[in-house]
Amino acid sequence: MTSYSWKMAILVCLLVLLLILDVGSGSVNIPIGNIIRSVFGSLELPFREHIILYDFRIPRILTALLAGAALSVSGLQMQTIFRNPLAGPYVLGISSGASLGAALVLIGSGAMATGLLQHWGIVAAAWIGAGVVMLILLVITLRIQNIMTILILGIMFSSGLSAIISIMQYFGNAVALKSFVIWSLGSLGDVSGDALIIMALTVVPGLILALFTVKSLNAMSVGESYASSLGVNILRVKILVFISTSILAGTITAFCGPIGFIGIAVPHIARFYTGRSTLRSLMPATMLMGMVLLLVADIFSRIPGSDQILPVNAITSLIGIPVVILVVIRSRKMLIN
Repeated sequence: MTSYSWKMAILVCLLVLLLILDVGSGSVNIPIGNIIRSVFGSLELPFREHIILYDFRIPRILTALLAGAALSVSGLQMQTIFRNPLAGPYVLGISSGASLGAALVLIGSGAMATGLLQHWGIVAAAWIGAGVVMLILLVITLRIQNIMTILILGIMFSSGLSAIISIMQYFGNAVALKSFVIWSLGSLGDVSGDALIIMALTVVPGLILALFTVKSLNAMSVGESYASSLGVNILRVKILVFISTSILAGTITAFCGPIGFIGIAVPHIARFYTGRSTLRSLMPATMLMGMVLLLVADIFSRIPGSDQILPVNAITSLIGIPVVILVVIRSRKMLIN
């Protein structure tokens, strides 16, 4: 086995270990052996433990796996196509578009929308918000070929949408404002049942589309002129990447709220861990590393001996910020040298 194969095998083993640790951790202690036997059908858990396991813990873990893979892959796509180490899945304003949609439901509707109506209203509005931003960017892409200009416009969209959200927060009532703030902190525990199925049926095609663009993106990482000389349709690849990123980041934001720094930090961690720079090697490593780190964040978000859960955004920020700082320092040193 090559060094890369060994590292990937270790990553898979770590992922399995974290899955076992995560499913067994919580305010209610369920022995790991009982959980494994229950999953494989050889043991029937007591009703209370069955509800905790299948209605809360397993859906939350599956959400963490999907979100970790989606955000990490979309971050890798953005860093590759923009050739910018600080680009992330929200750099084009897609997350801000989704956040504006959620704000319209949570703040704009006040206390009128509650329960399932509010939940699906947030998801639908966030999807629409992300989709509208994506369509605007696709139209711009057809008219403007310079990728850095598109990046700047995306940042401007994000700032403008954030300003609108701030104005809505200023005029919103206290109850609606609290609901939006809680949503904006991010959560892995609010997705289950039909919502989890819909999220999976959306994220998986987004990941497949991302894998479909690997070869072309790998050529574009060297430069667009080089990629064009190899016969790569630059505009087509950009459109596919924007669609994939919008699906991945928009869906996770819609269901889980904005989860920061995973998209920026994980691709760099994967590069450092594998020692590889080609997307064919980096894409699966980034996907697995994103799953691992979001499981770690989920485990640390639960306070031992308590049923309280910390916002997942706070944990991912604590993980991601040091990585981003190291990337900035390293980039600065490379420029100086």
